[in-house]
Amino acid sequence: MTLVTLRDVLQPAYADGYAVAGLVTLGWEDMRAYVAAAEAENAPVILQAGPSCREHTPLPILGKMFRHLAEHASVPVVAHLDHGYTFDDCKEARDSGFTSLMFDGSRKPLAQNIDETAAIAEMAHAAGISCEGEIGFVGYSGGEGSNGTDPEEAAIFARESGVDAMAISVGNVHLQQDKEGGLDEGRIAAIEAVTDVPLVIHGGSGVPVEQRQRLGRNTAICKFNIGTELRMAFGAAMREAVNRDPDRFDRVTILKETINPVETAAREVIRSLGLQDGRLT
Repeated sequence: MTLVTLRDVLQPAYADGYAVAGLVTLGWEDMRAYVAAAEAENAPVILQAGPSCREHTPLPILGKMFRHLAEHASVPVVAHLDHGYTFDDCKEARDSGFTSLMFDGSRKPLAQNIDETAAIAEMAHAAGISCEGEIGFVGYSGGEGSNGTDPEEAAIFARESGVDAMAISVGNVHLQQDKEGGLDEGRIAAIEAVTDVPLVIHGGSGVPVEQRQRLGRNTAICKFNIGTELRMAFGAAMREAVNRDPDRFDRVTILKETINPVETAAREVIRSLGLQDGRLT
């Protein structure tokens, strides 16, 4: 069994200069593809269940799916709750076998965010699992705008919340379909200078690959969350499978044809973060 915590995979990344892929799951097909990709690259992987995934499949079921894949994987697998918004969200994930809880209090005032995140971190650590928090708000492409992370607030949050990893807002945006953006490296350096915790980038699909590679090697950014570009690969494969034979209706045979293309896309993501075949690249 290779089920591990977030801390288990991020501390080596923090020490050795690479980042780990946090891959956003929506169903069994992409979960399988992500683990197969990680095994092919001999790299750890973080399977993430975000709000849209949890709307479709209950947390207790997701926990069993993640743990089943981890038990049969040859690489470390983290079962991660992404964007838990309440204590109860996080408690249910803990009780469902998740090994990492991300509490998102980023819309709340600093003191409230710290207090609520610290309570989640305490609960997680008591259970022997990890906690990720967020300071500064990461917005959404075509939707809610971002609120960039203030380095001084980041220092206080990292010190007082007890998190194992800290998500920051430095020009990253959720649901971005192109890679024409880029992260504010000056702000990243300022945050890194006053904290000693692994940093996380949500909305990693919008970050240019070259910048991912460089920041993974040279900064405290140890985790990039990737969802949109993998969902796009899934969607393209699904459309091709359906259009190839419009009379076909069996969902199992159709969905099987999405696994290899998503695995290929996930392998490219993993390679871009600096650890390939168990070695730094």
